[in-house]
Parts: sequence; structure tokens; C-alpha cells
Amino acid sequence: MTKNDLIEKISLLMPSKKEAAIVVNKLFEEMLNAIINGEKVVITGFGSFNLLVTQTKKGRNPKTGESILIEPKKKIKFKQSKEIFNA
Repeated sequence: MTKNDLIEKISLLMPSKKEAAIVVNKLFEEMLNAIINGEKVVITGFGSFNLLVTQTKKGRNPKTGESILIEPKKKIKFKQSKEIFNA
């Protein structure tokens, strides 16, 4: 399911597709802002999202064999709820 599919489904419950798009976009914007600010986003019955920052680690350039340091990265971690896991 894509974002547009989600907007289509929600537009069946709202007066217009434009309003459904505004709601979906605002929902994702608020979730992203919360995650960026270090908050955990929990959707009961679905799962939770939080920010995971990887540590600096050693890597190797495959062309030259030279050792390099891989910088930390920010990732969004999703943990599914037990309801989904047991479905």
C-alpha cells in the first residue's frame, strides 16, 4: 500500500480527497517530528517507531583494501505489535 492508496481509502470517509491528503500528510509529518525529537511513536495494535543511531564502526574499502571509519547513521526502527506477530 502506498501513501496515495491510503489517501484514497481515507477519502471515502471524508468530504474530499484533498482533505484526506491533508490529514495523511499531517499525520506523517507529526510522526516524523516526534521521532526526530527522540520520542517513541506507539500505535496500539500496529507497532512502535523510534530513532536508532548506529555507532561508528570500522569498514574496508573493497577496491583498495584500506580501513575506514563508517560514520554513525540515523535509522527509524519499527517493532511490530504482538497482534501483528500472532496474526
